[in-house]
Amino acid sequence: MVDDVRPAQSSDTRSRVPSESGRTRDNAARAAGTFLLLTALTTLAAVAARVSADADQATLVESLVAISENRALYGAGGAARIVSGITLIAAAWFLLQTWIIRLRLGAPVVPILFAASGLFTLVSGVCAVWLAVSVPDAAVTINAFAGTTSTEVAAELRWLTGKIGFAIAGLALVVAARYQWKAGGTLRRISPVSAIIGISMQFIWIDAATLVHRVSGIAFFLWLVAIGAMLCIGRVERHFAPMLHLPSESGAPEDQQHHNGGAGK
Repeated sequence: MVDDVRPAQSSDTRSRVPSESGRTRDNAARAAGTFLLLTALTTLAAVAARVSADADQATLVESLVAISENRALYGAGGAARIVSGITLIAAAWFLLQTWIIRLRLGAPVVPILFAASGLFTLVSGVCAVWLAVSVPDAAVTINAFAGTTSTEVAAELRWLTGKIGFAIAGLALVVAARYQWKAGGTLRRISPVSAIIGISMQFIWIDAATLVHRVSGIAFFLWLVAIGAMLCIGRVERHFAPMLHLPSESGAPEDQQHHNGGAGK
């Protein structure tokens, strides 16, 4: 009787619907992939706007002058950063709903780290928008504005939360690398790259490692695009499915679990 239990009766089918081919399809995984792709695009927009605004200067006063001269660009970069933080949090939430995570084939700590990264990124974006809106136009008043406590706190918080968010995302990649290796296939080939990118992202705390910052930032963008696309088309699920000893045209993962439970009885 256990063998006859339908997939719809299991709580693990909430985020999975069978495709016409009978392969496992996880709507949560596709949503997570979509939000990772959106995170990549909005992150690219945020970086492009910040670089164009040329606001990363040696002193706070010089940075504020650059922001006042490129207020719209810098504000747009901050807004894009807010959106990227929100989309990364959304991606993390949907990752937690996938059967890969709920069946502990993947580590819940990965989406949790992504959510934390998204939160810090969001705060960094809010600080950037506040600076863009608040900085005065007149150069003579910028010195006084830079000396206010709120300005110093906002500038420092923007810098710190941005770095923390980037570093935490790198930790997520290091943890994910282990489970990618276990899944095999293309994910196993990506696994060492994930670990290397994640480790290199920790160099964000070393100001002299400018080249590493740029390379790791580009690599992280490409990682988001690659994994996001794989989640959207279902390749990640197909790599993890064999860990449950599923045939290629099987139903949901839990079908096999029910079958195994019935055989044991």
